[in-house]
Amino acid sequence: MDSDQKKARALGLSSGGLDSILAGLALRRQGIYVEWVSFETPFFSADKARKASETTGIPLTVRNITPVYLEMLKNPGCGYGKNMNPCMDCHSLMFRLAGEMMREMGFDFLFSGEVMGQRPMSQTKTSLRYVEKHSGFDGYIVRPLSIQRLPETIPEKQGLIDREKLYGISGRSRKAQMELAREFGVTDYPNPGGGCRLTDRNYSTRLRDLLRHQETPTENALHLLKYGRHFRINEQSKMVIGRDQKDNAAILRHYIPATDTTIKTPEVAGPLVLIPERATGETIQMATAVCVGYSKTPNHLPCEVVITTPDGQETVKVPGIPPEEVRHLLI
Repeated sequence: MDSDQKKARALGLSSGGLDSILAGLALRRQGIYVEWVSFETPFFSADKARKASETTGIPLTVRNITPVYLEMLKNPGCGYGKNMNPCMDCHSLMFRLAGEMMREMGFDFLFSGEVMGQRPMSQTKTSLRYVEKHSGFDGYIVRPLSIQRLPETIPEKQGLIDREKLYGISGRSRKAQMELAREFGVTDYPNPGGGCRLTDRNYSTRLRDLLRHQETPTENALHLLKYGRHFRINEQSKMVIGRDQKDNAAILRHYIPATDTTIKTPEVAGPLVLIPERATGETIQMATAVCVGYSKTPNHLPCEVVITTPDGQETVKVPGIPPEEVRHLLI
């Protein structure tokens, strides 16, 4: 890049992982001004990206994209992976949203830490091409770690990037990235993978059930899927039962007093039971018996239970239903 030329500006998608970090540092070393954007939903957070930003000094914007992401998730063009992960359409959507920011904020191009061939479904040459084509920013997406193995991009043609000073990494081995990390002095970075709930089988099963019964679930309902045991009582209602004290606390964080019902056994160790949305008397009665069944009450004998609904609180004494009798309702 000529010294009298204005400094190129690049906006990158950051997961906060090592590949994202290296891509940002590699461009910055060429004299390019670099910023990151990280998108959040209940399915994945930007916590790793926040840490990477603090470590590298690369500015980060975090945006919650749950409504638009949920619409894509209901019917992804390329379908799902092993579970409910729509990886290719997810990447396309993120690049589209980042591209809109690029135009609004005066950046010259987009970039990511994607490595060709690292993931067998979403990072093949064909997959990377699909993402670019469907993002609406064809030619403006740079992948610095694999750029030497990919077609020339518009910013290269404009003289904003020197691909010879970037890389041709491919495949699933992390050896090249580890060497680059040492070169850049990067020592603190997370292990790869594990950041998206949509790749988790249990979470995906619960999500499918939720989408069958709610066309547009709230963010709170999506977060709640991460905790406890979920039982589908009927078409209108389900209950969430904590597995331990930590689970109970997490479920309670997503309790909405104006609409939800909680059930607990104050005198005996037991789970917190939460019924999202308004519940009928019959549903509460059943959930109360299940709560006792999962408590430490011996032989599921009658036990004191505190029920808190949007209309108030009451204490009742009921016998328990053994867990094996409701296992068929487990989502």
